Formats: sequence, C-alpha cells, structure tokens
Amino acid sequence: MTRNQPTGLVVWCTGLSGAGKTTICNAVSKELLAHGFKVETLDGDIVRQQLNSDLGFSRKDRNENVRRIGVVAQRLARHGVIVLVAVISPYRAARQKLRDTIPDFMEVYVNAPLAVCEQRDPKGLYRRARQKQLDRFTGIDDPYQPPLAPDVECATDQETIKASKNKVVAAVLAFVAARSRQQVANGN
Repeated sequence: MTRNQPTGLVVWCTGLSGAGKTTICNAVSKELLAHGFKVETLDGDIVRQQLNSDLGFSRKDRNENVRRIGVVAQRLARHGVIVLVAVISPYRAARQKLRDTIPDFMEVYVNAPLAVCEQRDPKGLYRRARQKQLDRFTGIDDPYQPPLAPDVECATDQETIKASKNKVVAAVLAFVAARSRQQVANGN
C-alpha cells in the first residue's frame, strides 16, 4: 500500500437467520459512509439470488457460497473498500479459511438465541422449516457453529441496533487507525 491509500477491510457478520446481520450492516454502512469511507455491503440473500443461484444448501454448497462471497469481498477490500458481509456462514471451518486467506478480516458474531430468531422470523423461514417445508435449515436441522473468538460480538437480544452498530464502527475505526499508524511507521 502507498501512503494515503485507503485501507480496505472485510467485516464478516455471521449469525442465525433473523439475528440482525443485515440490519447491523446497513446501520454500520451509513455511519462509515458519513465518515467518508468507501463501503460496500454484500447481503447473503441478495448474493445467493444474483451470483450463487446455482448453489443449494448442502454443506458443500454452503461452504462454496461462503468462499465465493469471500473472493468478492477480498477483491473489493484490496481496492480500499470496507466490505460489510451479512451471511449466515454456519460452519467454523469455512469462516476460518476466510480469516486465513483475507489479510484484513474482522469477524462479527451477531448473536441472538434461536428462540429469539424464531420469534422475529421476518421471512417466515423458521415456521416453514418447523413444518418440514424447508430442508437443512440452519439452526433447525442443520447446525450453526458460533465463532469461538469473534473480533466483535453483538448480542442483539440484549442490546439495541445502535449499540451493536457502535461496537462494529468502533472496531472498524480502531482497525483503520492502527493500519494507518503501521503504514506511517513503515514509511508508506
């Protein structure tokens, strides 16, 4: 990186359907844009419809979905974009691969208990899964493996969206400041 080149970052929000990933990403995006950053949001539902419609919901396909989104996010981040990703990404191993391959990666665990997500159920998916209309639904008949050591955790059943947004924004700003200090120290 050269001096004054903006620092890109992939902020990967993982959690159950209905936990608040997209809501938090949208709130964080508005705040970061107001700070003058280049920001892009990759929402799992939209990416699945537009880019990954060929994938199903097997473990292999879910991991491929995560891998593809990671590739897009990393390419954007290399160009100075802060990429906010809102995707269930249920398996730890797939998320760890992202952490291992994306140099500037931040994992945000959007944590809400299954019972709360089922109550919210904005798309009616839990109801359909409980009625056996959806197979391999994360949290019902397919596992969700929560992060063991996320960079940020937002407990959306206990805190406001604003509080969650503030946690993520603070972590992003701290990352950017640390990276800027590092660039200056390296003479870039």
